Amino acid sequence: MTSHSDRSSLNVVAIGGGTGLSTLLRGLKRYVGRAGDAAPAARVSISNLAAIVTVSDDGGSSGRLRKEFNVPPPGDIRNCIVALSEEEELLSRIFQYRFRAGEGLKDHNFGNLFLLALSDLTGDFGEAVRLSSEVLATRGRIYPATTSHVQLEAVMDDGTKVIGETKITASKRHIVNLRMHPENVEPVPEAITAIHSADLITVGPGSLFTSLVPNLLVGAVPKAICDSPAVKVYVCNLMTQANESLGLSAADHIHALYDHAKCELFDYALINNAPAPDEMRTKYADEGQEQIRIDLDRIRELGVKPILG
Repeated sequence: MTSHSDRSSLNVVAIGGGTGLSTLLRGLKRYVGRAGDAAPAARVSISNLAAIVTVSDDGGSSGRLRKEFNVPPPGDIRNCIVALSEEEELLSRIFQYRFRAGEGLKDHNFGNLFLLALSDLTGDFGEAVRLSSEVLATRGRIYPATTSHVQLEAVMDDGTKVIGETKITASKRHIVNLRMHPENVEPVPEAITAIHSADLITVGPGSLFTSLVPNLLVGAVPKAICDSPAVKVYVCNLMTQANESLGLSAADHIHALYDHAKCELFDYALINNAPAPDEMRTKYADEGQEQIRIDLDRIRELGVKPILG
């Protein structure tokens, strides 16, 4: 394990889900060294990179496979495998291929089916993820937060309860609190080991209540993060999100994560302070969304140092 005093080569753990995590991994991958590689140009390199991915999706191809075969939803994990892959061209394109026709096949993703087949062969979804990562020669390890079959339940601002990620994101009410059923599911042991040995832990970007918070509802995961001596960074979204974070500031996002983790997580928050282009703002405004408000004083009151860029 890399010494925490030696910051030239780091163990990095990235936690999240959706397109935000895979986008971040695609950038971090450039700093991962392998035996025989030339020394990276950057002052800091990554010796070990691990991703911990939420598994609460119940829509689309992932949701269908989850329901029919009782496996964790593979979609977000597939995107992370492709993001970390060295086989950027043909194999990655095959993994992301979506069938356009065929009874039972239409709208399924080849990578999801590949993960399902490996899971059935090995009897272990985590092992299926590991083997798939080997096929695509990923520069990092990918772990589902849990291999248990989980369901999200949201308590809304009017006191109603909505069950299932798809229904939660479709609701027009504001989310007050999120729960996971069953409670106290076991995390993947390798994910906890990665957190314990990390020098840097990132959370986000991603949908606040359906990509980030679910990881903090898995067993020992939040305590492992809070207890870790690693530097912990929240990577803030650029825009608010319909049905999840409308009206929430950057500090509100951090506060919601603290509430669900039951501890104070972050040392730093990476926040965009450049105005969005007019065309983008207009597009988001049509959905009631806007650029996330940066309330620096409240962020600092939470014990978090903002890094603007």
